[in-house]
Amino acid sequence: LGLPREQAVPSLIQERLHAEGYRYEVVNAGVSGDTAAGGLSRLDWSLEGDVKILVIELGANDGLRGLPVSQMKRNLSEIVTRAKQRGITVVLTGMEAPPNYGIAYTSEFRQAFRDVADEHDVAFVPFYLEGVAGMPSLNNPDGIHPNAAGARVVAETLWRALEPVLETH
Repeated sequence: LGLPREQAVPSLIQERLHAEGYRYEVVNAGVSGDTAAGGLSRLDWSLEGDVKILVIELGANDGLRGLPVSQMKRNLSEIVTRAKQRGITVVLTGMEAPPNYGIAYTSEFRQAFRDVADEHDVAFVPFYLEGVAGMPSLNNPDGIHPNAAGARVVAETLWRALEPVLETH
């Protein structure tokens, strides 16, 4: 959001794959403003073709809207289950909820991602925006979405979880 395609995380991951000699094509199936329910509703389309690895980066908008954590967790779990049933390796990324919903909500929100990753034994990035969130120099003026420099940090964080998975294929 707010970046030219070539500066966005999927493009940066594609560049890194190419530079490292991996023969994968990154497909960005994300939809701006989407929730975990939206991701689940598009899942079959997203998994068409020869999909080997699915990176799930959903939930931030659930948290921004204060949606029930149990609903988000159920949707994420269903996405992981259906991807694994197709033999697709999953990398799940966690998010943080804004603090305005209180400590109980933010704690439950954070734990939901960990629980899904543990229950399904998938690769896990605890916080997709690690090192970027709350850093004005790494975010667009909205204070939420990474700018080009922030996207590079996010891509590096994601790469650390993705690379071991790539080596198994």
